Amino acid sequence: MPRTKTKPDDEAQKKRFIEKARELGTDESEEAFERAFKKIVPPKEKSETAHSKRHKG
Repeated sequence: MPRTKTKPDDEAQKKRFIEKARELGTDESEEAFERAFKKIVPPKEKSETAHSKRHKG
């Protein structure tokens, strides 16, 4: 039997996701997101410095 596709806005799935996230103790604040994001994503090189190095004449 082929699998049926769920809609991207499936409310039941959304509810299960939120319940599981809360069960795992996630934090919904913007500050918590920023802290986690900074741990994962390396800091960018300053674009002005990189740009000027490439275009020196």
